[in-house]
Amino acid sequence: SSSDIREAQVTVTRSDDSTATKTVKIAHTDDWNDYNWGDLKLTKGENTITFGGGWGYCLYDNMTLTQTPKPEYEKATATPVDPKATKETKALMSYLKSVYGSHIISGQQEIYGGGNDGDSEKEFNYIKDNTGKLPAIRGFDFMNYNPLYGWEDGTTERAIKWAKEQNGIVTASWHINVPIDFDKYTLGDEVDWKKCTYKNYQTSNSTFNTANAVKEGTKEYEYFQEAMKDLAEQLQKLQDANVPIILRPLHEAQGNEGNYSDGTSWFWWGDRGAEVYKELWKLLYTTLTEEYGLHNIIWEYNSYNYANSDTWYPGDDYVDIVAYDKYNCDFNRDDGQSSGTPNLSAISPIFNYLYELTSGKKMVAMAENDSIPSEENMVIENAGWLYFCPWYGDHLMSSQYNDAAQLKKMYTSDYCITLDELPKDLYGNASTEPGTTVTTDVTTDTTTDTTAETTTETETTATTDFSVVTTTEDTAETTVE
Repeated sequence: SSSDIREAQVTVTRSDDSTATKTVKIAHTDDWNDYNWGDLKLTKGENTITFGGGWGYCLYDNMTLTQTPKPEYEKATATPVDPKATKETKALMSYLKSVYGSHIISGQQEIYGGGNDGDSEKEFNYIKDNTGKLPAIRGFDFMNYNPLYGWEDGTTERAIKWAKEQNGIVTASWHINVPIDFDKYTLGDEVDWKKCTYKNYQTSNSTFNTANAVKEGTKEYEYFQEAMKDLAEQLQKLQDANVPIILRPLHEAQGNEGNYSDGTSWFWWGDRGAEVYKELWKLLYTTLTEEYGLHNIIWEYNSYNYANSDTWYPGDDYVDIVAYDKYNCDFNRDDGQSSGTPNLSAISPIFNYLYELTSGKKMVAMAENDSIPSEENMVIENAGWLYFCPWYGDHLMSSQYNDAAQLKKMYTSDYCITLDELPKDLYGNASTEPGTTVTTDVTTDTTTDTTAETTTETETTATTDFSVVTTTEDTAETTVE
């Protein structure tokens, strides 16, 4: 029950007066045990770390601070999980690995379904106008190819053109809908999009039971088969054109986990919990690769960094890249700034969590975001995100999320790879040399001089402030255990 969980907080006030508060959930235990609070960013000078706040009764015995080790980017695999992956897919994976940890690849999500009054180039023209460049990765969505109300919105054609004519990299999500009144739905029926949803049953009151989608003989299973068939038809067009794709299906699986009493999430594919979700992922993987013979897919799994996020991970055999969707301008800021301004944090604690999730074996990407983190923060914090990809509309074009001058600074930096800097033979072979020589002279290793170990003899409740002051020689990260 919820009474067995304690919600505790750790706050840091840095030498530059920026602050960050992290809320963690600690399970109630009868014995003393070790708990890792994750990473905290410290700045040169005096930093004050305070434990306390939240709710529930907590006793702390001692705290140990150690420097967070730098990720070993070379551990990540360049080999696709699909043993039959096409040569173009292998070449793309090989290229991604070659820049991982030393550069970030620029990306941008396009609007889907005819938004922006049909102008799918709006965001891309904005980037070109402000930076003189274009992103290397373009994000698409296969939402409109569905068994219910689907129509041809040109997504697949644009994706093929992006790869073939622009030499760009293709990624896509899949906001696949279900009929809200699934009980009365007959397979094959057309359903108006207003009567469909990709949200969980708790919010939408949908009668679609996701647990049945993995059980043969149910209507949900048959519906999901039809949905996969529609997706496969589009992916086949890409494969026929020798275009590989970073596919991010069933995304944000665990989104909002814990805000519903049964621990499920905001999309229907996550609304019956982790075990059903993993079965659904494996069913999709097996169906697309084995039944439809699609071998142009780089499988990207969208993770969170909750205490139990590892229980949602489909497994190393089914995932090529682990990705995170960063929205931290309005909520969960860790940069000490107020909402209404961009958040340039590299969110290294989350990067490190996802790195540890697969012991560094999978590359870690930022599949969606509002603000693009600054190069300076990514380098200082050793948060080597593979790529960034702002969501469409205001997420890119409003100064609330991305400052135009900062966007130009990123796009024109040596650290960031843009469309013109991709290898000319990106899909021709597994060449790893970027088309333009990309060098970086900004990577610095930072060291922490002092490790602060603190012990408190008194048993304190979680509301008692408990401070640790540590001085570091330069900006560094600290893991609090």
